[in-house]
Amino acid sequence: MGYNNAYNAYKETNVKTASQGRLIVLLYEEAVKQLTLASSLFDTAAQLPVKNIEKFGKAVLKTQEIITELQVSLDMEKGGDIARNLMSLYLYFNEELVSANINHDRAKIEFILKMLNNLVDSWRQIANSV
Repeated sequence: MGYNNAYNAYKETNVKTASQGRLIVLLYEEAVKQLTLASSLFDTAAQLPVKNIEKFGKAVLKTQEIITELQVSLDMEKGGDIARNLMSLYLYFNEELVSANINHDRAKIEFILKMLNNLVDSWRQIANSV
């Protein structure tokens, strides 16, 4: 039990002391983690077993919450075209995640996961260069 408390305290301190760029990276990393989990819940025939439906839904919902947080953090005034493009992308992701959650669509999950992995790599470079 002590290890879990120490790890949670470490995570909390990491978030509280992170730069804005690092916070964005942390959000992306958690979204990737959640979608990786969601994808892993499918069986070898790309079907979602009944026993995994609740876990799948929670992982997808958590990802949607993260993407929504990324949306509200955009500075549309200062961000210009980049902010507008990211907003469009985040809206698209959330629409696709709603559909993927309803239809248990692994292909949509995998596509968004690939896109998020590309974005997190870009944000890591940005956060490290600032």
